[in-house]
Order: sequence, then structure tokens, then C-alpha cells
Amino acid sequence: MFVIFNVACALSSSLNMLIGFRLLAGIFGSAPLTNGGGTIADLVRQEHRGAVMSTFVIGPLLGPVIGPICGGYLTQAKGWRWVFWVLAIVSGFFTTLAIIFMRETYAVVLLERKAKRLRAETGNPNLRSKLHSGLSPRDLFWRSIIRPTKMLLFSPIVLSMSIYVGLIYGYLYLLFTTFTGVFEGQYGFSSGSVGLTYLGLGIGSMLGLGIVGVSSDRILKAKTKPNADGTPGEMKPEYRLPPMVYTATLIPVGLFIYGWTSYHKVQYIVPIFGTCLIGVGNLAVFMCVSTYLIDAFTAYAASALAANTLIRSVMGAVLPLAGPKMYETLGLGWGNSLLGFIALACIPGAWILNRYGEGIRRKFDIKDRL
Repeated sequence: MFVIFNVACALSSSLNMLIGFRLLAGIFGSAPLTNGGGTIADLVRQEHRGAVMSTFVIGPLLGPVIGPICGGYLTQAKGWRWVFWVLAIVSGFFTTLAIIFMRETYAVVLLERKAKRLRAETGNPNLRSKLHSGLSPRDLFWRSIIRPTKMLLFSPIVLSMSIYVGLIYGYLYLLFTTFTGVFEGQYGFSSGSVGLTYLGLGIGSMLGLGIVGVSSDRILKAKTKPNADGTPGEMKPEYRLPPMVYTATLIPVGLFIYGWTSYHKVQYIVPIFGTCLIGVGNLAVFMCVSTYLIDAFTAYAASALAANTLIRSVMGAVLPLAGPKMYETLGLGWGNSLLGFIALACIPGAWILNRYGEGIRRKFDIKDRL
């Protein structure tokens, strides 16, 4: 359906049609963002998830960076419709690979299939999977749809982390609203080459990926203490959070640098360097939170990530709407400083989650409600 609606976008004859088909493409394209984390939880042992997650998050974080670069030149050369044709071609290729090679990984489904096969082979209708919920497919569907909302409402950990990730994700798109005016208007970049200025965020994201990818599993193993009898100790999800506490400081620093150097029209590489720091912090926070949610809600990892994705997507869509008016009123310097001060105020929250997250998580254990 994602492929089909991208084709529909390319064939749109009015703005209303384009917006409608883009909405539908976004709805169907959201599935990998939530199911991907659940698949990692199914397939990968906890002590190796950090490295695997560093690969998975490349898409959601680098997509918004690479897209404008490719889209800028493609639109300039072939027109906007070809943006959607390329999306349809690439997504169609990977959809074909998925149909051929991807297999179910969810234990609940796999055991239910096995039980169904054994019932047919043995003729015993009483055989059931030990993970069988006892719900009808209809009730199971509605419970699964409602579960992410329950996690947001009843788990302070899920809610606070989702809001924090949503905030920095919204910042990413808020910055995008300024790039054309800053680099095309102030620094004289062409409409095609202005997309290259997104490389600062891209390089920063790759650096953040390397930092957290290398350190996450190592910190988890180092902090996990063996039990008194010598058996392996508990690998707590909170052991995923230390990198976030330190790298989160780079977000306000980068915002201050980008805002004031672009305001004073300092050589363009300096504001791009500011966006690089933002990219490091953005990726590190996103990855630490995603890995934490997978470790903390293993069986419901997809639902936890769905809750996170919901808030992130809403804030990524809404915050940029306020961007033009904010920058018009405050200017680039104070506008980005306002964002930087808000990001700075969030850092103690990251420290609290790192220090007291386990107690909060256990106090508000919601698994019985799901």
C-alpha cells in the first residue's frame, strides 16, 4: 500500500489529492518503524541489541537528511513528480525482497502456528499454545491497537521518553524550515546545492551512531554485576541510558552555535558545524530511548515503539508549523536560543531517568494491564 500510494502521489492532479495520498502513504509506511524494534527484540539477545539498533535507526534518522539532498537535485532536474516515482521504485524493490525473504519472528504467532499444525496432525482439538491469549482475533486486534495508548497513559517512563524524543525530533524538522532561507538567502546556495547543507546533520548522526553503537552494549555488560552464586546478573534497561545524559548536552550547544553564527552571517561552515552537534545528540537520544524501550518491554516492544512513534510523528509535524512565525518574531539568534534553553531544561530529566528510572518503571509496572 505504501508503494501504491506513492504512485498515486506521482499521478496527483491537485494539491488536495497529493496531501490525501501522502497521508495514506505515511499511514502504511509507519509499519516498519514500530515492527522493526519488535523484530530486534525477538531475534537478538539483550547484550547485543545496541549494535543491532545502531543499524536499524540509520533509516529514521538519516532519511530526513538524505531526502532533501536527493530531492533538491531531482526536483530541479526532473520535477517534483519524479520524487514520488523514485520513492515508489525503491520501496517497491524492498517490498519485493521482504515478500521473498522476510519471515515471522513473534513467538506468540509462531507457537500458535505450531499448535494449529499439531491439532491437525494429532486430531486433538485441545492442544493450545502456552502463549495463547484466549481472545478472538477481533478482540486481540483491538487490544493491540489500544495498547500503545495505554502505555502512554499509565507509564510515566514511556510518556516522558516519548515526549523528549518527540521534542528533539520536532527540532530536526523545525531546523529544516530555516535551511532554505539561511543558506540560499544569506549564503547564496542554489536550490539544488542547498540540500548539501543537510550533511552537517547527517555527519553528526553518523558520529552519534558510532558513539552509542560502540558504547551501549559495553556499558550494559560493564554495569551488569554477577549474582552471589556466580550466575549472570540482571541486565537492567536503565544501563542503556548513560550515553544519553552526556550527548544530550550537544543539542542546546549546537542550537546556540547555529542560531547566532547564522544570525551574524559567519562563514557557512560554522552554522553547519552547529547542526553537526545537534545531529550527534539527536541520534544518541533516539537510539538510547529506542533500545531502552525494547529492553524494558521486550514482549511489547513494538507497542512501546508505536507509542514513541506516535508522539514523535505528531511533534515532528506540528512544531515546524510554528517555525516561520517564531523566527520572524525572534530572529535566528533568539529563536534558536529559545529552542536551546528548552533542550537545556530537559537535560536534568535525562539524568533523573538514568538515576531513578528503575524505581519509576517498577512502581508503574503496566504489563498486567496490557
